[in-house]
Formats: sequence, C-alpha cells, structure tokens
Amino acid sequence: MKAILFDLDGTLVDSSIGILNAFEYTFQKMKIPCPDHSILSSYIGPPLEATFSAFFRNQHDVEVAITHFRDFYRELGIYQARLYSGITELLDNLSQEGLDLYVTTSKYEPMARQMLQDLTISHYFKAILGSIPNRCHKLDIIKACLQDFAINKKEAIIIGDTKFDMIGGKQAGIARLGVTWGFGCQEDLQAHGAQYIGETPQEVIGIIQSL
Repeated sequence: MKAILFDLDGTLVDSSIGILNAFEYTFQKMKIPCPDHSILSSYIGPPLEATFSAFFRNQHDVEVAITHFRDFYRELGIYQARLYSGITELLDNLSQEGLDLYVTTSKYEPMARQMLQDLTISHYFKAILGSIPNRCHKLDIIKACLQDFAINKKEAIIIGDTKFDMIGGKQAGIARLGVTWGFGCQEDLQAHGAQYIGETPQEVIGIIQSL
C-alpha cells in the first residue's frame, strides 16, 4: 500500500460531544424535540444532508438545519474533540514508512481542516478532503482523492469506523480496513465490505505493514 485514506470522526478523532451538542442546538433552533443521544449517535458519519432529510421533509428546512448545525459547530463544537489514544503514534509510524496519508471525510471540509490544525496533526496529511457543495457523499470524496492525486486503486486503502466508509471504499474499488474504537461495530463493518479489522491503532500499524 502506498496511499492511506483516513476517515475523521470516529477514526482519528472522538468528536461525539461536539456533534451531539450541535444536534441539540439545531433541533432547539428548529423548534422540534431533540431525539435521544442514542438515536443521534447513529447519525454520526453520514452527510448532514442525509441526516436532516430523515427529520425534515422540506428541502428548505434541511438547508436551514444544516446552517444552524454548522454555525454551532464552527463556533463551539469543533473545539469539543480529542484524538483517540494511539493516533499520533499511528500517523508517525505510517509517515516514517513513506506512505502518503489523506483524510476523506463527510465533515464540511473547512471544519475538518480547522479541527486537524487545532489538534496539531494536519501536517501528517498530503491532503484533507471533505464535504463541499456538490460533493458530500463518501464515494464522491474518495473518488476525488484518487483522481486529484493520481492514486492507483490497487495501492490504496481506506480506514474508517462505519459502514459508510466501507461502502464508499468498496464502490471506489479500494481496500477497506474497519476500526472498532469509533461509532461502528465489527459485525456492521464486515457486513458492508471491511476486509480487515483493527481494534487498536497499534493493530492497524501491523495490518498495513503486512499488506
């Protein structure tokens, strides 16, 4: 493998507190009851457009909800995140191996960039690609990364914690490594195309070195 594509939320960063707080703020602004956190947690990962479409039928309401969410997240939520234990060592190791590291996330791209800068790990990545207008689905973000940097699909792998990462990677034709310390579970990851499973960042290092 030469190119490692990382998901962000639930893979590199535990951003659950900030995301859940942003959801609460959004539902309050939209004047509807906020679902329980156990329900909202299942919406961490998909694009916001898909998430809010599950709660609002009107496209205008979806767009307003996204604006509220991003307003809160930009001001407060983005700072309510932390790196998972072992992530810095993982990035250090893969970088020293001479691999090209990328971030491919459904998070709004400017916020993803800001978060990684604040957590002082942005320098590890050759590029950070996220959701922008007309490019919000995981497959489209992965394809943009492969295309923009002329990456050979046979030399690329995506590392992520949810089925959306595995589905996107499979549709893009690249290898898939699911991690279990985030928002997904091993059974769900494997059911949607994970070829490898890592329970810790240290295990991920071993898997990548074996490929």
